[in-house]
Amino acid sequence: MTQDLWINLPVKDLARSIAFFTKIGFAILPGPGNSEQSASFTIGEKKIVLMLFVQDIFSSFTSNALSDTVRGTEVLFSLGADSREQVNDIANRARSAGGTVFGEPRESNGFMYGCGFCDPDGHRWNVLFMDASKIP
Repeated sequence: MTQDLWINLPVKDLARSIAFFTKIGFAILPGPGNSEQSASFTIGEKKIVLMLFVQDIFSSFTSNALSDTVRGTEVLFSLGADSREQVNDIANRARSAGGTVFGEPRESNGFMYGCGFCDPDGHRWNVLFMDASKIP
C-alpha cells in the first residue's frame, strides 16, 4: 500500500495561493516542489502534501481540461479539526485570506460542527470537528 498522499491543484495566481494557504495554517514544505510555477505545503500532523501548480503546468501533465470551479465542484477536501473553536478560526482565516466561506460554521447531525470554504481558485474545502461523546 502507498504511504503518502499528494493533492495537486491548479491555480491562477501562485503568489496569491501561497499567501492564502499560509494564512490558513498550512506549512510550506521546503525542497524541490517550490519554484516559480509550483509550491508545496504540508497539511496537518500526518503531513499530507498539497502541491499547487500554475494552470498551464498542471494541464501539461494531466492531459485533460481543467474543471470550471465557478460552475461546478470537482472535489471537496475535508480537514479534521480538534475543536469547534478551531473550525471557527479556520473559517475566519479563510475569509480574511481572500477565500469565500460558503458554509458558515454550524452543528450538523448532533455531533459534527463544521464549515465550508473556497480557496481563491474556487477549490472547495470543509473543516469538521466530530464530538465523539455525542455520536449516536
